[in-house]
Amino acid sequence: MDCRPWALFGVGAPHSRIAATIGRMTDDLFRADAYLRTCEARILRIDDTGIVLDRTVFYPLGGGQAGDAGVLALADGCEVAIADTRKAKNEEGQPTGEFVHVPAPGQAELLAALEPGSAVTARLDWERRHRLMRFHTASHLLCHLVPVPVNGCSITPDYARIDFHMTDPLDKEALTAGLARLVEAAHPLTVGAISDEELDANPALVKSMSVQPPRGTGTVRTIRIGGEGGAQIDFQPCGGTHVANTAEIGAVMVTKIEKKSANSRRVVLGWAA
Repeated sequence: MDCRPWALFGVGAPHSRIAATIGRMTDDLFRADAYLRTCEARILRIDDTGIVLDRTVFYPLGGGQAGDAGVLALADGCEVAIADTRKAKNEEGQPTGEFVHVPAPGQAELLAALEPGSAVTARLDWERRHRLMRFHTASHLLCHLVPVPVNGCSITPDYARIDFHMTDPLDKEALTAGLARLVEAAHPLTVGAISDEELDANPALVKSMSVQPPRGTGTVRTIRIGGEGGAQIDFQPCGGTHVANTAEIGAVMVTKIEKKSANSRRVVLGWAA
């Protein structure tokens, strides 16, 4: 097969090709292990939105964190470049449990040859993902330093921004120094879970005013920083990917603090030179 792209994704591609295993959800391997870089998978569905696999290491856009990028390696040696990952939605706009791997433009010929049931190897752009993990954990540290509700956030490979619901001014140098101390302290992270009932009994665990943790399984995934014999730094529901220890974050700094409204202060994090 000629692997060279020649047209934009979607040109000449069939509207939808669906495997007999319709209705299956994508097994999200990254929930249990954020350090998985590759996995073997099979194509469940292909349509104008992208490629749905039966299992994946790719995190889909959600909770403020950007979707993963990488490649799907085919059995014949060709590779489909993946530019983004999104949650599939039904006609009502509700997530279906499937994750859509969105191909980069210019691969129509290659995509047209894909079939449901075909085996692929999903391989992350690991450097990009690891930067997302480091920033996401840094944002939780920032929530410890600024203990007020959050009304918006965005985690990208190049910066992270968190909007805090508050009126008081914030000091850029003090926050940067606080982050440096928490990173240097090498606090461990623990992935856990609490029941829906436990979360209902402790609503203050949810720091975000704009995004509620996903429900439906009876349990809610949590991220704990510190604890287990040391001081607990942060504990909150979170479905995103994180590093295993704050020391892995490296050098980050507060690059900007903005007054977005009378009740909102935006803190922007960047990589320290």
